[in-house]
Amino acid sequence: MKVTLEHLTKIFPSRNKKTGGEVIAVNDFTFDIPDGQLIGLLGPSGCGKSTALNLISGLEKPTAGRIFFGEEDVTDVPPEHRGVGLVFQNYALYPHLTVRQNIIFPLQNLKGEQKLTKEQMDEKALEAAKVVQIDALMDRRPGELSGGQQQRVAIARALVKTPNVLLLDEPLSNLDARLRLQTREELRRIQRQTGVTTIFVTHDQEEAMSISDLIVVMETGVIQQIGRPQDVYDDPVNLFVAKFLGTPAINTFEGTLRDGALYLGDECVLSASALALSQPDAPAASESPAASSAASRPVTVGIRPEAFLIDPDGPFTCTLSRLEIMGRDTSVISTHPAFLGDSIRSIVSSESAVSIRDLPPGTPVRFSLRPAKVHLFDPATGARLR
Repeated sequence: MKVTLEHLTKIFPSRNKKTGGEVIAVNDFTFDIPDGQLIGLLGPSGCGKSTALNLISGLEKPTAGRIFFGEEDVTDVPPEHRGVGLVFQNYALYPHLTVRQNIIFPLQNLKGEQKLTKEQMDEKALEAAKVVQIDALMDRRPGELSGGQQQRVAIARALVKTPNVLLLDEPLSNLDARLRLQTREELRRIQRQTGVTTIFVTHDQEEAMSISDLIVVMETGVIQQIGRPQDVYDDPVNLFVAKFLGTPAINTFEGTLRDGALYLGDECVLSASALALSQPDAPAASESPAASSAASRPVTVGIRPEAFLIDPDGPFTCTLSRLEIMGRDTSVISTHPAFLGDSIRSIVSSESAVSIRDLPPGTPVRFSLRPAKVHLFDPATGARLR
């Protein structure tokens, strides 16, 4: 089922009686969600992603805008008639009911031609349980299940009505790290097996990037960027998106473009030719960093942790703080006067880190940079410079 959101807006009144005003939770949200795809709705707490999910489900009524499921306008359709399956963060299972009874519960509210016999409900519940691989646990109660098993029960309950759209509101946040990894792989498998259009809300960018066909990055109710996870990571439209995606986070510096080359402090870390090749093609109205040989301007420079290459003859010099050895990779923690933060975090292979492993803190370490992992931003607006 294709889902179309047209200029969707939700405004709440301010709870502060003294200042008054309004809170715009979702601001002019326009997006086409393709049929059968898994969409990651991603952003920090308070950005409006859960409100957007509630608008799609019908739990909230939009202040403005329209919602379409296929060609049908469902903006004013009650949630129980929209054909959505909703999985909450806390799973919301009935503790006194068995797994079978929890899964069957939505079917018991069907009326008219949709009403099912007990045998039909049992059959559908078993089918849904098999999809999420909990068919052997049908007679247990939620208190007898692990967190991952409870989450699967909640998904089975959402799937049992064969929904047009499956909505997941941070369903993995209550699980430990290892179980979260296993369960998100299961979510992807279930979505592919059922083919149901799925919207997955999370603040965890690693989760969203690992299982989504497309990600929608939000901030303060506004869509910042939409695209395939790797495309958004490699080509962020602004500093917010660049900072939000990536673990460890992107390193940011005060830099200068001078004669088409990039300087951090007094060091030319990327030549004009390397910098030009690293930047994506720009719209005609955009400013090219190397457009003028006489140009000199301040920029905010974002350098991904994987951009650093240990190089005794490299153009970029940092001061070593310590190493964090992680097996296959090593994290080099260092400092630089132009860095906008406390510590630079560079991810290098453990083999290349052997050359600096025994160096004491305070020793200069030289790097060269992968140009494709270096991004330039306007210091005032945060917009990406092309």
